[in-house]
Amino acid sequence: MCPPALLQFHIGMDDDAPEELLAELKTRALGGWGVAQIAAGTGLAVYAMWVGIVQPGFRKVPLRLQVPYIPASKAQVDNVMTLVRGRKGGLVDLGSGDGRIVLEAHRQGFTPAVGYELNPWLVRLARFHAWRAGHHENVSYRREDLWKVDLTECKNITVFLAPSVLSLLQEKLQTELPDDALVVAGRFPFPDWKPCRIEGLGVDRAWAYSMKAQRLLALRKNDNLVVTDSDTVTN
Repeated sequence: MCPPALLQFHIGMDDDAPEELLAELKTRALGGWGVAQIAAGTGLAVYAMWVGIVQPGFRKVPLRLQVPYIPASKAQVDNVMTLVRGRKGGLVDLGSGDGRIVLEAHRQGFTPAVGYELNPWLVRLARFHAWRAGHHENVSYRREDLWKVDLTECKNITVFLAPSVLSLLQEKLQTELPDDALVVAGRFPFPDWKPCRIEGLGVDRAWAYSMKAQRLLALRKNDNLVVTDSDTVTN
């Protein structure tokens, strides 16, 4: 069930620490040696991101369900928010990554705004971003398996997932969501669903799906299959 109340998270550091660090970095001249250090450390940083942030969430997940962490661009976030504009209530982001969709949903008035993410490092990163933005008391990031989340009372769902996952997620959403729910997919569309609206172009595109419309389409497909089977038996 979608959480009726929001959780409050606290980051274990002084409130001014990040700001002081950023101010120091902005005012300090890097020089040639500093630039060389940054360039030399790039490969190590990428490897560290994989080991520390991406890999932990994959260790117990089947290969076909693994989704690499690719942050949504500003255009992608804007397109998703455009598709849910005018809707009310809470919003749930499945596979919420660094939490930017949830954070923007809160800014747009969705309450509660909740993200579900299996990777513990990304959950921590999302909470840090919320703290930096001053909204850590208003959004919720939970480390949970999206396949085990109860969605029966959720009416606004967003997903940024791989096609292999979307094809399996269709069944869960169609089984659990209410008829008035709206599902928005970013970067990749649901393979078997027909969108009611599309926003953006190329990799920034987002697709909106009405659950009531998807159920009607599923019923029609089933009816057509029954008629076809009956004709085959008769002939």
